[in-house]
Amino acid sequence: MFNFHSTSDLVLPSRRRFLQDAGLGFGSLALASMLHHETRAETTTADPLALRSPDFPGRVKSIIWLFMTGGPSQVDTWDYKPELQKRNGEALAGADPKTGFFTTSGKCLKSPFEWKQYGESGSWVSDLFPHLSQHVDKMCFLHSMHLRQNNHAPASIELMCGTNRPGLPALGAWMTYGLGSQNQSLPSYVVLHDTRPRGDDQIWSAGFLPKTFQALALDARRKEAVDNLARDARHTDAQQRSQLDLIRQLNQEHAGTRPTQADLAARINSYELAYRMQMAAPEALDLSAESQATHKLYGMDNPECATFARQCLLSRRLVERGVRFVQIFAGKGVGGDGSVNDVPWDCHSDLQTNHRSCGLHTDQPAAALLADLDARGMLDSTLVIWGGEFGRTSDSQGDKGRDHNPNGFTIWLAGAGVRGGLHYGATDPFGYKAVEQKVHVNDLHATLLHLMGLEHTRLTYRFNGRDYRLTDVGGELLTGILA
Repeated sequence: MFNFHSTSDLVLPSRRRFLQDAGLGFGSLALASMLHHETRAETTTADPLALRSPDFPGRVKSIIWLFMTGGPSQVDTWDYKPELQKRNGEALAGADPKTGFFTTSGKCLKSPFEWKQYGESGSWVSDLFPHLSQHVDKMCFLHSMHLRQNNHAPASIELMCGTNRPGLPALGAWMTYGLGSQNQSLPSYVVLHDTRPRGDDQIWSAGFLPKTFQALALDARRKEAVDNLARDARHTDAQQRSQLDLIRQLNQEHAGTRPTQADLAARINSYELAYRMQMAAPEALDLSAESQATHKLYGMDNPECATFARQCLLSRRLVERGVRFVQIFAGKGVGGDGSVNDVPWDCHSDLQTNHRSCGLHTDQPAAALLADLDARGMLDSTLVIWGGEFGRTSDSQGDKGRDHNPNGFTIWLAGAGVRGGLHYGATDPFGYKAVEQKVHVNDLHATLLHLMGLEHTRLTYRFNGRDYRLTDVGGELLTGILA
């Protein structure tokens, strides 16, 4: 380094000295970067799911994302707009008929639901959520979410992977890669679905990360949720262990001659995880161990919401046992013609019928999950997220429906690390676009990683000669929502 005290004693270095010192400085930076990548690579290759230290102490141990597939309408759920109610049928200033996937009328459509204020925060909630409304003081509302894609699959991929390009890892895979597993006998990343959402595997993909970090996707309607998990009845445990040891030896010899193929290590690890899961998974997924009072709390006895209730209760049991990231895809909704919709909150033709059905399906179980986690002291280390892939237009599609709207929608978070009863950001007076403290998905991801103890700019993976990260080249920490 060169120290200058005044212009009179300024001594310029020679060109050779300058280049030598600069080269050493850049070399040190490059070495630090290489060591960082080598340490990460060695750790994930030796034991991909080994528990790893965070960048700093995190507030959150586990995340449960209640994914409201289909895009719930922000102006009919959590973002009350009196002006929209007053101007029903009038022209919506600035409306773009091509905002959504189809074409809209350009005329305001008021919410058909009743609204009231709840909690000490005075949060407005529509009557779709008589149970969740009792927990608003736990919720941190992000009213200014926005993204680029306006159709279900691309928007869902963008929301979970940071961008909609195919083949990128999802949030849960990145978290598992960054932190490892808290329970070596269960996957760190689990997806629970009813009907598979549009985009399915791409939404929870490990992308170019080793497949060890891929989600275990379970159909929560089935009693035997994990395929081919039970040991062949013709084999004893000792015989199966001997068989796995032989397979492992052969696979390691095969992998030894192919050191650049990371998926081989993941495949070897998958055999061992499956073996350990034979005992751990059935116990974790056995809801008969829960009391009748718990079943009733979640709504397991209510045919309107029994499937989602099962998913929510399973998610609590999984995070209780160390699963780091659980994502539930809500899978039941009724369209205006009475048909079951595979993107349940999708309300193109009959908003009132559709959203009422979705509310009945999700409200009680989601509220029970918050209450149950809180009662067990788990909400101090668990973050629950509620939201879909986008919102809906404030103007009508047809007479009674709403089209897709990626320009402004609401997601709420409740639990560890966030300020309950907070309303962050805002849409315009009609709920059409985010206008204050706008939150892009990269900002949300940066904040979620921070809550888990990960610095989003340091969580990278080299693929095809480039260092990738979940937040790409964006992502601002939402310090205003942190507790």
